[in-house]
Amino acid sequence: MTPTRTAREEMLAAIPRLRAFAISLCGDVDKADDLVQEALHRALTHIDSFQLGTNMLAWLITILRNLFYANYRKLRREVEDGDGRYAASLKSQPEQESKLEFEELRAALAKLAPDQREALILIGASGFSYEEVAKICGCAAGTIKSRVNRARSRLSKLMSIERAEDFGPDHVTRAVLSDNS
Repeated sequence: MTPTRTAREEMLAAIPRLRAFAISLCGDVDKADDLVQEALHRALTHIDSFQLGTNMLAWLITILRNLFYANYRKLRREVEDGDGRYAASLKSQPEQESKLEFEELRAALAKLAPDQREALILIGASGFSYEEVAKICGCAAGTIKSRVNRARSRLSKLMSIERAEDFGPDHVTRAVLSDNS
């Protein structure tokens, strides 16, 4: 946290990135918004445990991630649409090619192992360094590099992409499939 920014300003600035990460974890915008709200509430409640001079966004992502997995463990026995019939009946026709690519990417991301998907989203979409992601996930940076590499390889195969340039309209989208750092 910079001396000129308050904890409140840092939290507000982090909301879009927290929300994007929560959506990638939940796969549902409403649940993701609830998760972000819960994470911010917990952060505000425990703001005294935040260490000045450290990365506020990484701290918030860690809280959000821990809440997600705690909720997941509680709800994993709950089955809302076990056979997927209801979900299959909900359809919206894509309006443009980028929407098709995005849906293809979401489907492919869902097929990745959770630890690989998480590492890939934090590195490729959220812009964290390997070391920051390692700290968030509680493992070695080499483990994160391996997870990201395996995730990118699997995504490329699932989506039949030979080069990152073959996917997405911009460098941010392509960052999921290639290491531009």
